[in-house]
Amino acid sequence: MGAFEAYAWEWGSALIRWLHVTAAIAWIGGSFFFMHLDASLRKRAGEDPKISGTSWQVHGGGFYQMSKYTLAPASLPDELVWHKWQSYWTWMSGFTLLCWVYYGQAQLFLIDPAVMPLEPWQAAAIGIVALGLGWLVYDFLCRSPLGNNEPLLAVVGFGYVVASAWVFTLVFSGRGALIHTGALMATIMTGNVFFLIMPNQRKAVAALLAGKTPDPKWAKTSKTRSTHNNYITLPVLFMMLSNHYPVVFANSRVIPAIVTCIIVAGATIRYFYNRWHADHDKAPWWAWGVAALAIVAAFAVATTASPGMRGLMGVAALPIAVARADAPKAPPDVVDVVQLRCMMCHAAEPMDWIGEAPKGIVLDTPEHIARFAPAIAMQAVLTHAMPPNNFSGITDDERAVLARWLKLDVASK
Repeated sequence: MGAFEAYAWEWGSALIRWLHVTAAIAWIGGSFFFMHLDASLRKRAGEDPKISGTSWQVHGGGFYQMSKYTLAPASLPDELVWHKWQSYWTWMSGFTLLCWVYYGQAQLFLIDPAVMPLEPWQAAAIGIVALGLGWLVYDFLCRSPLGNNEPLLAVVGFGYVVASAWVFTLVFSGRGALIHTGALMATIMTGNVFFLIMPNQRKAVAALLAGKTPDPKWAKTSKTRSTHNNYITLPVLFMMLSNHYPVVFANSRVIPAIVTCIIVAGATIRYFYNRWHADHDKAPWWAWGVAALAIVAAFAVATTASPGMRGLMGVAALPIAVARADAPKAPPDVVDVVQLRCMMCHAAEPMDWIGEAPKGIVLDTPEHIARFAPAIAMQAVLTHAMPPNNFSGITDDERAVLARWLKLDVASK
Protein backbone atom coordinates (compact mmCIF):
# COMPACT_ATOMS: atom_id res chain seq x y z
CA MET A 1 0.00 0.00 0.00
CA GLY A 2 1.35 3.40 -0.97
CA ALA A 3 1.14 6.67 0.94
CA PHE A 4 -1.98 7.83 -0.94
CA GLU A 5 -3.82 4.61 -0.16
CA ALA A 6 -2.80 4.88 3.51
CA TYR A 7 -4.22 8.40 3.76
CA ALA A 8 -7.39 7.34 1.93
CA TRP A 9 -7.79 4.44 4.35
CA GLU A 10 -7.54 6.76 7.35
CA TRP A 11 -9.94 9.32 5.85
CA GLY A 12 -12.39 6.57 5.05
CA SER A 13 -12.25 5.39 8.65
CA ALA A 14 -12.84 8.93 9.95
CA LEU A 15 -15.82 9.57 7.66
CA ILE A 16 -17.49 6.23 8.35
CA ARG A 17 -17.01 6.73 12.09
CA TRP A 18 -18.52 10.22 11.80
CA LEU A 19 -21.61 8.76 10.13
CA HIS A 20 -21.79 5.94 12.66
CA VAL A 21 -21.64 8.25 15.68
CA THR A 22 -24.15 10.69 14.17
CA ALA A 23 -26.65 7.93 13.41
CA ALA A 24 -26.14 6.39 16.84
CA ILE A 25 -26.81 9.71 18.56
CA ALA A 26 -30.08 10.03 16.65
CA TRP A 27 -31.14 6.45 17.41
CA ILE A 28 -30.17 6.42 21.06
CA GLY A 29 -31.67 9.85 21.62
CA GLY A 30 -34.95 8.67 20.11
CA SER A 31 -34.92 5.50 22.20
CA PHE A 32 -34.31 7.40 25.42
CA PHE A 33 -36.98 9.97 24.55
CA PHE A 34 -39.72 7.44 23.81
CA MET A 35 -38.94 5.42 26.95
CA HIS A 36 -39.22 8.69 28.87
CA LEU A 37 -42.43 9.60 27.02
CA ASP A 38 -44.06 6.25 27.79
CA ALA A 39 -43.13 6.59 31.46
CA SER A 40 -44.49 10.16 31.68
CA LEU A 41 -47.89 9.44 30.12
CA ARG A 42 -50.84 10.15 32.43
CA LYS A 43 -54.48 9.20 31.95
CA ARG A 44 -56.59 12.35 32.23
CA ALA A 45 -60.30 12.72 32.92
CA GLY A 46 -62.45 13.31 29.89
CA GLU A 47 -59.92 11.98 27.37
CA ASP A 48 -60.77 9.66 24.53
CA PRO A 49 -60.99 6.17 26.11
CA LYS A 50 -58.80 4.87 23.29
CA ILE A 51 -55.93 7.05 24.56
CA SER A 52 -53.80 5.34 27.21
CA GLY A 53 -52.18 8.56 28.40
CA THR A 54 -51.02 12.10 27.60
CA SER A 55 -47.81 13.95 28.39
CA TRP A 56 -47.36 17.72 28.41
CA GLN A 57 -43.79 18.87 27.80
CA VAL A 58 -41.96 22.13 27.20
CA HIS A 59 -38.86 22.44 25.05
CA GLY A 60 -37.19 25.21 23.10
CA GLY A 61 -39.75 27.77 24.19
CA GLY A 62 -42.70 25.72 22.96
CA PHE A 63 -45.34 23.54 24.65
CA TYR A 64 -46.09 20.05 23.36
CA GLN A 65 -49.05 17.78 24.03
CA MET A 66 -48.32 14.13 23.18
CA SER A 67 -50.85 11.33 23.47
CA LYS A 68 -50.53 7.59 22.99
CA TYR A 69 -53.32 5.29 21.83
CA THR A 70 -53.73 1.97 23.59
CA LEU A 71 -53.82 0.27 20.18
CA ALA A 72 -54.32 2.74 17.33
CA PRO A 73 -56.55 5.66 16.28
CA ALA A 74 -59.76 5.02 14.40
CA SER A 75 -58.13 6.32 11.21
CA LEU A 76 -54.61 7.18 10.16
CA PRO A 77 -53.49 10.76 9.60
CA ASP A 78 -52.19 11.87 6.23
CA GLU A 79 -48.65 12.13 7.60
CA LEU A 80 -47.12 9.43 9.80
CA VAL A 81 -43.49 9.60 10.95
CA TRP A 82 -41.67 6.27 11.05
CA HIS A 83 -38.60 5.78 13.25
CA LYS A 84 -36.38 3.23 11.56
CA TRP A 85 -33.57 4.77 9.55
CA GLN A 86 -31.68 5.90 12.65
CA SER A 87 -31.36 2.24 13.61
CA TYR A 88 -30.60 1.01 10.11
CA TRP A 89 -27.90 3.59 9.44
CA THR A 90 -26.30 3.00 12.82
CA TRP A 91 -25.93 -0.70 12.06
CA MET A 92 -24.93 -0.28 8.42
CA SER A 93 -22.27 2.31 9.21
CA GLY A 94 -21.09 0.30 12.22
CA PHE A 95 -20.76 -2.89 10.21
CA THR A 96 -18.94 -0.97 7.47
CA LEU A 97 -16.56 0.42 10.08
CA LEU A 98 -16.04 -3.07 11.49
CA CYS A 99 -15.10 -4.30 8.01
CA TRP A 100 -12.97 -1.24 7.28
CA VAL A 101 -10.91 -1.31 10.49
CA TYR A 102 -11.03 -4.84 11.89
CA TYR A 103 -11.49 -7.03 8.83
CA GLY A 104 -9.51 -4.80 6.47
CA GLN A 105 -6.65 -4.50 8.98
CA ALA A 106 -7.14 -7.80 10.75
CA GLN A 107 -3.44 -8.43 11.37
CA LEU A 108 -3.21 -5.23 13.42
CA PHE A 109 -6.46 -5.20 15.37
CA LEU A 110 -8.28 -8.51 15.19
CA ILE A 111 -5.86 -11.43 14.92
CA ASP A 112 -3.60 -12.30 17.81
CA PRO A 113 -1.33 -15.21 16.78
CA ALA A 114 -0.85 -16.09 20.43
CA VAL A 115 -4.61 -16.70 20.70
CA MET A 116 -5.35 -18.27 17.31
CA PRO A 117 -3.27 -17.93 14.11
CA LEU A 118 -6.05 -17.06 11.69
CA GLU A 119 -5.95 -15.81 8.14
CA PRO A 120 -7.70 -12.43 7.71
CA TRP A 121 -10.55 -13.98 5.71
CA GLN A 122 -11.05 -16.62 8.42
CA ALA A 123 -11.23 -13.99 11.15
CA ALA A 124 -13.73 -11.95 9.13
CA ALA A 125 -15.87 -15.01 8.40
CA ILE A 126 -15.96 -15.97 12.09
CA GLY A 127 -16.96 -12.45 13.06
CA ILE A 128 -19.74 -12.12 10.49
CA VAL A 129 -21.18 -15.57 11.21
CA ALA A 130 -21.09 -14.84 14.94
CA LEU A 131 -23.15 -11.68 14.50
CA GLY A 132 -25.80 -13.43 12.43
CA LEU A 133 -25.90 -16.43 14.75
CA GLY A 134 -26.10 -14.12 17.74
CA TRP A 135 -29.33 -12.58 16.49
CA LEU A 136 -30.85 -15.99 15.71
CA VAL A 137 -30.10 -17.34 19.20
CA TYR A 138 -31.48 -14.23 20.91
CA ASP A 139 -34.64 -14.27 18.78
CA PHE A 140 -35.11 -17.97 19.51
CA LEU A 141 -34.87 -17.31 23.25
CA CYS A 142 -37.46 -14.53 23.01
CA ARG A 143 -39.89 -16.72 21.06
CA SER A 144 -39.39 -19.71 23.35
CA PRO A 145 -41.34 -20.22 26.61
CA LEU A 146 -38.67 -18.04 28.26
CA GLY A 147 -40.28 -15.08 26.50
CA ASN A 148 -43.23 -15.33 28.89
CA ASN A 149 -40.95 -14.77 31.87
CA GLU A 150 -39.14 -11.47 31.39
CA PRO A 151 -36.85 -11.69 34.48
CA LEU A 152 -35.71 -15.21 33.55
CA LEU A 153 -35.27 -14.20 29.90
CA ALA A 154 -33.12 -11.26 31.02
CA VAL A 155 -30.89 -13.56 33.10
CA VAL A 156 -30.50 -16.09 30.28
CA GLY A 157 -29.87 -13.36 27.70
CA PHE A 158 -27.32 -11.77 30.01
CA GLY A 159 -25.53 -15.08 30.37
CA TYR A 160 -25.62 -15.62 26.62
CA VAL A 161 -23.85 -12.31 25.93
CA VAL A 162 -21.18 -13.00 28.57
CA ALA A 163 -20.65 -16.50 27.16
CA SER A 164 -20.31 -15.02 23.68
CA ALA A 165 -17.67 -12.60 24.97
CA TRP A 166 -15.74 -15.58 26.37
CA VAL A 167 -15.93 -17.42 23.02
CA PHE A 168 -14.65 -14.32 21.22
CA THR A 169 -11.60 -14.26 23.51
CA LEU A 170 -10.74 -17.77 22.32
CA VAL A 171 -10.36 -16.67 18.69
CA PHE A 172 -9.68 -12.90 18.61
CA SER A 173 -7.40 -10.37 20.24
CA GLY A 174 -8.75 -8.69 23.37
CA ARG A 175 -9.62 -5.61 21.36
CA GLY A 176 -11.37 -7.73 18.73
CA ALA A 177 -13.27 -9.72 21.36
CA LEU A 178 -14.71 -6.61 23.00
CA ILE A 179 -15.67 -4.91 19.75
CA HIS A 180 -17.43 -8.06 18.56
CA THR A 181 -19.30 -8.38 21.85
CA GLY A 182 -20.57 -4.84 21.33
CA ALA A 183 -21.34 -5.54 17.67
CA LEU A 184 -23.31 -8.64 18.67
CA MET A 185 -25.46 -6.63 21.07
CA ALA A 186 -25.90 -3.86 18.48
CA THR A 187 -26.97 -6.43 15.88
CA ILE A 188 -29.59 -7.72 18.31
CA MET A 189 -30.88 -4.16 18.72
CA THR A 190 -31.19 -3.48 15.00
CA GLY A 191 -32.57 -6.97 14.42
CA ASN A 192 -35.38 -6.13 16.83
CA VAL A 193 -36.23 -3.05 14.79
CA PHE A 194 -35.92 -4.67 11.36
CA PHE A 195 -37.45 -8.09 12.02
CA LEU A 196 -40.04 -7.36 14.75
CA ILE A 197 -40.88 -3.75 15.47
CA MET A 198 -41.20 -2.45 11.92
CA PRO A 199 -43.11 -5.50 10.56
CA ASN A 200 -45.56 -5.27 13.48
CA GLN A 201 -46.09 -1.58 12.78
CA ARG A 202 -46.73 -2.33 9.11
CA LYS A 203 -49.29 -4.98 10.11
CA ALA A 204 -51.04 -2.47 12.36
CA VAL A 205 -51.16 0.15 9.58
CA ALA A 206 -52.46 -2.41 7.07
CA ALA A 207 -55.17 -3.47 9.52
CA LEU A 208 -56.29 0.13 10.03
CA LEU A 209 -56.38 0.79 6.31
CA ALA A 210 -58.55 -2.31 5.94
CA GLY A 211 -60.92 -1.08 8.61
CA LYS A 212 -59.82 -3.71 11.13
CA THR A 213 -58.53 -3.50 14.69
CA PRO A 214 -54.79 -4.25 15.05
CA ASP A 215 -53.85 -7.30 17.09
CA PRO A 216 -52.75 -6.13 20.59
CA LYS A 217 -49.90 -8.65 20.61
CA TRP A 218 -48.16 -6.70 17.83
CA ALA A 219 -47.86 -3.62 20.02
CA LYS A 220 -46.92 -5.68 23.08
CA THR A 221 -44.15 -7.57 21.30
CA SER A 222 -42.76 -4.40 19.75
CA LYS A 223 -42.74 -2.63 23.10
CA THR A 224 -40.95 -5.57 24.75
CA ARG A 225 -38.22 -5.64 22.11
CA SER A 226 -37.88 -1.85 22.27
CA THR A 227 -37.40 -2.12 26.04
CA HIS A 228 -34.69 -4.74 25.50
CA ASN A 229 -32.91 -2.28 23.21
CA ASN A 230 -33.15 0.43 25.81
CA TYR A 231 -31.40 -1.66 28.47
CA ILE A 232 -28.72 -2.85 26.03
CA THR A 233 -27.78 0.64 24.86
CA LEU A 234 -25.33 1.80 27.54
CA PRO A 235 -23.30 -1.45 27.63
CA VAL A 236 -23.04 -1.35 23.81
CA LEU A 237 -21.67 2.19 23.94
CA PHE A 238 -18.96 1.10 26.36
CA MET A 239 -17.97 -1.87 24.16
CA MET A 240 -17.75 0.41 21.13
CA LEU A 241 -15.52 2.89 22.96
CA SER A 242 -13.36 0.27 24.68
CA ASN A 243 -11.05 -0.21 21.70
CA HIS A 244 -9.52 3.19 22.51
CA TYR A 245 -8.53 2.12 26.05
CA PRO A 246 -6.01 -0.74 26.18
CA VAL A 247 -6.34 -1.18 29.93
CA VAL A 248 -9.83 -2.58 29.24
CA PHE A 249 -8.76 -5.25 26.73
CA ALA A 250 -5.14 -5.83 27.80
CA ASN A 251 -5.89 -9.23 29.32
CA SER A 252 -8.50 -11.05 27.24
CA ARG A 253 -9.01 -13.69 29.94
CA VAL A 254 -10.91 -11.22 32.14
CA ILE A 255 -13.01 -9.68 29.36
CA PRO A 256 -16.10 -11.79 30.29
CA ALA A 257 -15.87 -10.42 33.83
CA ILE A 258 -15.55 -6.86 32.53
CA VAL A 259 -18.52 -7.39 30.19
CA THR A 260 -20.53 -8.70 33.16
CA CYS A 261 -19.78 -5.62 35.23
CA ILE A 262 -20.51 -3.18 32.40
CA ILE A 263 -23.85 -4.81 31.56
CA VAL A 264 -24.90 -4.65 35.22
CA ALA A 265 -23.86 -0.99 35.48
CA GLY A 266 -25.52 0.09 32.23
CA ALA A 267 -28.74 -1.83 32.82
CA THR A 268 -29.20 -0.53 36.39
CA ILE A 269 -28.63 3.05 35.25
CA ARG A 270 -31.31 2.66 32.59
CA TYR A 271 -33.60 1.01 35.16
CA PHE A 272 -33.21 4.03 37.42
CA TYR A 273 -34.12 6.51 34.69
CA ASN A 274 -37.03 4.46 33.39
CA ARG A 275 -38.50 4.31 36.89
CA TRP A 276 -37.59 7.91 37.69
CA HIS A 277 -39.45 9.23 34.63
CA ALA A 278 -42.53 7.29 35.73
CA ASP A 279 -42.53 8.54 39.33
CA HIS A 280 -39.82 10.74 40.84
CA ASP A 281 -40.92 9.86 44.37
CA LYS A 282 -40.39 6.14 43.79
CA ALA A 283 -37.08 6.36 41.97
CA PRO A 284 -34.76 3.43 42.86
CA TRP A 285 -31.78 5.45 44.06
CA TRP A 286 -30.08 2.24 45.13
CA ALA A 287 -29.43 1.56 41.42
CA TRP A 288 -26.63 4.13 41.45
CA GLY A 289 -24.89 2.22 44.23
CA VAL A 290 -25.12 -1.01 42.25
CA ALA A 291 -23.81 0.71 39.11
CA ALA A 292 -20.93 2.29 41.03
CA LEU A 293 -19.93 -1.05 42.57
CA ALA A 294 -20.04 -2.69 39.14
CA ILE A 295 -17.80 0.01 37.66
CA VAL A 296 -15.34 -0.27 40.55
CA ALA A 297 -15.31 -4.03 40.10
CA ALA A 298 -14.62 -3.65 36.36
CA PHE A 299 -11.79 -1.23 37.12
CA ALA A 300 -10.28 -3.57 39.71
CA VAL A 301 -10.47 -6.61 37.44
CA ALA A 302 -9.05 -4.80 34.41
CA THR A 303 -6.26 -3.09 36.33
CA THR A 304 -5.04 -6.02 38.40
CA ALA A 305 -5.16 -8.34 35.38
CA SER A 306 -3.28 -5.95 33.08
CA PRO A 307 0.08 -7.54 32.11
CA GLY A 308 2.25 -4.87 33.70
CA MET A 309 0.26 -4.84 36.94
CA ARG A 310 0.57 -8.55 37.66
CA GLY A 311 4.08 -8.08 38.98
CA LEU A 312 5.55 -9.02 35.60
CA MET A 313 9.08 -7.64 35.19
CA GLY A 314 8.89 -5.96 38.59
CA VAL A 315 6.70 -3.04 37.53
CA ALA A 316 3.63 -3.71 39.66
CA ALA A 317 4.24 -0.50 41.60
CA LEU A 318 5.36 1.54 38.60
CA PRO A 319 4.24 5.16 39.03
CA ILE A 320 3.04 7.00 35.94
CA ALA A 321 3.98 10.69 35.91
CA VAL A 322 2.88 13.43 33.58
CA ALA A 323 5.59 14.12 31.02
CA ARG A 324 7.63 17.25 31.77
CA ALA A 325 9.27 19.59 29.33
CA ASP A 326 12.65 19.06 31.04
CA ALA A 327 12.41 15.24 31.01
CA PRO A 328 15.84 13.68 30.42
CA LYS A 329 16.77 11.85 27.27
CA ALA A 330 16.02 8.17 27.00
CA PRO A 331 19.13 6.03 27.56
CA PRO A 332 20.73 4.14 24.64
CA ASP A 333 19.26 0.72 25.53
CA VAL A 334 15.74 2.19 25.54
CA VAL A 335 16.37 3.97 22.25
CA ASP A 336 17.53 0.68 20.73
CA VAL A 337 14.29 -1.07 21.77
CA VAL A 338 12.07 1.74 20.52
CA GLN A 339 13.88 2.04 17.22
CA LEU A 340 13.67 -1.70 16.61
CA ARG A 341 10.09 -2.34 17.75
CA CYS A 342 8.19 0.96 17.52
CA MET A 343 9.66 3.27 14.90
CA MET A 344 8.26 1.48 11.89
CA CYS A 345 5.02 3.27 12.82
CA HIS A 346 6.05 6.08 15.17
CA ALA A 347 8.36 7.93 12.84
CA ALA A 348 8.22 11.11 10.78
CA GLU A 349 7.99 8.87 7.71
CA PRO A 350 6.48 5.56 8.85
CA MET A 351 5.82 2.51 6.72
CA ASP A 352 3.83 3.23 3.56
CA TRP A 353 0.67 1.51 4.76
CA ILE A 354 0.61 3.60 7.97
CA GLY A 355 0.61 7.04 6.32
CA GLU A 356 1.26 9.09 9.47
CA ALA A 357 2.47 8.19 12.95
CA PRO A 358 -0.55 7.04 15.04
CA LYS A 359 -1.90 9.91 17.17
CA GLY A 360 1.02 12.02 15.93
CA ILE A 361 3.41 10.32 18.36
CA VAL A 362 6.89 10.33 16.84
CA LEU A 363 9.61 8.42 18.71
CA ASP A 364 12.58 9.19 16.47
CA THR A 365 14.88 10.85 19.03
CA PRO A 366 15.87 10.21 22.67
CA GLU A 367 14.12 13.48 23.59
CA HIS A 368 10.87 12.46 21.90
CA ILE A 369 10.97 9.05 23.57
CA ALA A 370 11.35 10.68 26.99
CA ARG A 371 8.56 13.14 26.22
CA PHE A 372 6.11 10.31 25.64
CA ALA A 373 7.26 8.22 28.60
CA PRO A 374 3.78 8.02 30.22
CA ALA A 375 2.24 6.79 26.95
CA ILE A 376 5.00 4.21 26.53
CA ALA A 377 4.43 3.04 30.10
CA MET A 378 0.70 2.52 29.56
CA GLN A 379 0.81 1.13 26.03
CA ALA A 380 3.98 -0.99 26.01
CA VAL A 381 4.66 -1.88 29.66
CA LEU A 382 1.44 -1.91 31.66
CA THR A 383 -1.01 -3.18 29.06
CA HIS A 384 1.11 -4.62 26.20
CA ALA A 385 -1.32 -3.00 23.77
CA MET A 386 1.61 -1.85 21.66
CA PRO A 387 2.84 -3.01 19.25
CA PRO A 388 -0.64 -4.12 18.10
CA ASN A 389 -0.86 -7.88 18.58
CA ASN A 390 2.93 -7.65 18.94
CA PHE A 391 3.42 -7.67 15.19
CA SER A 392 6.98 -6.31 15.58
CA GLY A 393 7.92 -9.13 17.97
CA ILE A 394 8.95 -7.19 21.07
CA THR A 395 10.16 -9.55 23.80
CA ASP A 396 9.56 -9.59 27.54
CA ASP A 397 13.21 -8.72 28.08
CA GLU A 398 12.82 -5.65 25.89
CA ARG A 399 9.69 -4.60 27.76
CA ALA A 400 11.73 -5.04 30.94
CA VAL A 401 14.27 -2.54 29.58
CA LEU A 402 11.48 0.00 29.15
CA ALA A 403 10.06 -0.79 32.59
CA ARG A 404 13.38 -0.31 34.38
CA TRP A 405 13.95 2.99 32.60
CA LEU A 406 10.49 4.29 33.41
CA LYS A 407 10.73 3.32 37.05
CA LEU A 408 14.16 4.88 37.55
CA ASP A 409 13.27 7.93 35.48
CA VAL A 410 10.15 8.71 37.50
CA ALA A 411 11.81 7.95 40.83
CA SER A 412 14.67 10.35 40.07
CA LYS A 413 12.42 13.39 39.60
